Amino acid sequence: MIEKEKKHNLMESRDKAQLLGGWLVEKQASEVIGLDVDGLCHITEALVIVSAKGVRHAQALADSLLDRSGQENIEYLGMEGYNAGGWILMDFNDVVVHIFQAEQRSLYNLEGLWAEADSVPMPGDGVDA
Repeated sequence: MIEKEKKHNLMESRDKAQLLGGWLVEKQASEVIGLDVDGLCHITEALVIVSAKGVRHAQALADSLLDRSGQENIEYLGMEGYNAGGWILMDFNDVVVHIFQAEQRSLYNLEGLWAEADSVPMPGDGVDA
């Protein structure tokens, strides 16, 4: 039996960030923002930062992203913080997703850290993505 090589969906990082952000909006993530950190960060090209309503909600958001990314053949490299659920980091290679509880999001202030980054329009933010 010949195994078929799994081909990953090749899309621009901004498009991938918008897609992932849209999926999170569908699952009721709040305060969804996207940042284009290409040229500012050496490990990724875009960030998606969202808030969850609680630990279970954060875990459900992460589970949903895993399922949908698998269905769409979007490359997924790893995840940190799932069990605690206060800050879940998901690595989609050129896009890193941060799912926060409100307290951790305020404490780490990634938006302030990457203030020089251009915004990536997200679904539901009033701008057509």
